Amino acid sequence: MALDNFARFHHLPPIAIVRSQVATPVAMPSNTLLPGRRTILGAGVALAAAGIIAGRAWAAGDAPAASAAPPAGGIAIVMNSAGASISIVDMASHRQIREVPVLREPHHWTLSPDGSELWVGDAGGNALFALDPTTGTRLGHRVLADPYQLWVSPDGRRLTVNALRLDHVDVYDAATLTLVNRFYAPSMPSHLTYAPDSSMVYSTLQGSDSVVAIDLTQNKVAWRAHVGPVPAGIIWHRDRLLVALMNGNDVAVVDPTDGAVVGHIHTGEGAHIIQISPDRRVIYVGNRVAGTLDALDGTTLRPLARYTLAGGPDCIAFAPDGKLWISRRWRDSLAVMDPADGAFDIIPVGRSPHGVFLSPMLKIFADEGRDGLGFASV
Repeated sequence: MALDNFARFHHLPPIAIVRSQVATPVAMPSNTLLPGRRTILGAGVALAAAGIIAGRAWAAGDAPAASAAPPAGGIAIVMNSAGASISIVDMASHRQIREVPVLREPHHWTLSPDGSELWVGDAGGNALFALDPTTGTRLGHRVLADPYQLWVSPDGRRLTVNALRLDHVDVYDAATLTLVNRFYAPSMPSHLTYAPDSSMVYSTLQGSDSVVAIDLTQNKVAWRAHVGPVPAGIIWHRDRLLVALMNGNDVAVVDPTDGAVVGHIHTGEGAHIIQISPDRRVIYVGNRVAGTLDALDGTTLRPLARYTLAGGPDCIAFAPDGKLWISRRWRDSLAVMDPADGAFDIIPVGRSPHGVFLSPMLKIFADEGRDGLGFASV
């Protein structure tokens, strides 16, 4: 891990010693931070508008330690959102080999700009954890306001964080993790995607049936538009936004210039996650309520296949052998599915698994950047 990356997480306060502190708010344009917004966050931590309190000590239990060599076949790193833990799974044996404790509620991940760290958002714990993406070793954590969904921009300059519980979208400098701007986003900002040139970020707002577009070059909201009932997963694909509608049971096709809905693709009940294979040939839509996974042609968006996968299929990670590693939110397990025939193995993990990262994905990141990781297309 690069020394400058290590330093960002090394000089941080223990969560336990800041429970009664409130830091001085960071000055920001008046149109981006509303007076009177909540500053008392979950897990008993009082935070400033910036969501960060400076300090010079490891949080308890975060001192880096030597770890065993990772399994030869790689590891899966699984965020257990109701278990306050992260499961480390041997990809060859399909067995959990250990659990890494976090604070409260880990959901999603992103790679640091250089790929040396895996950043995991602990939303309920108001913390950002750094892990070694090859071993799953916990490197450190820092205070960050409600990081439910997070992703680094394609150019590596910005980290956008959706604070679902607190109704704001935060944009950070990805190199320093300094807050650049905060945008009030009612309500329930959920998933996000970027334009390929990193000029715009788009967030779904589950509580207001809309998408908000933020211009990152001018640091302002470009538009907000109604797209359908309870939007969740979103990706940029071939100059369109594809948005999964949980209460619409379909995917809305949205014009990224103004938010106009230009089409719909019927999928299944509870359409939630939408991801694309590394080769861009297949788009997968997870229908959590229906317990199905739909495969769409990456060019025509026509249906290719439907797989039955009960237990709330959610986030997907793509393995080098072509299999899909899928979290089952309601069955405390992963499904490792072969899309050729729909057959799958089940791996027990922690409670309510959500985000999934596979260490072999680091090669995809090295070869083609983060756009090949399943959450964006070009």
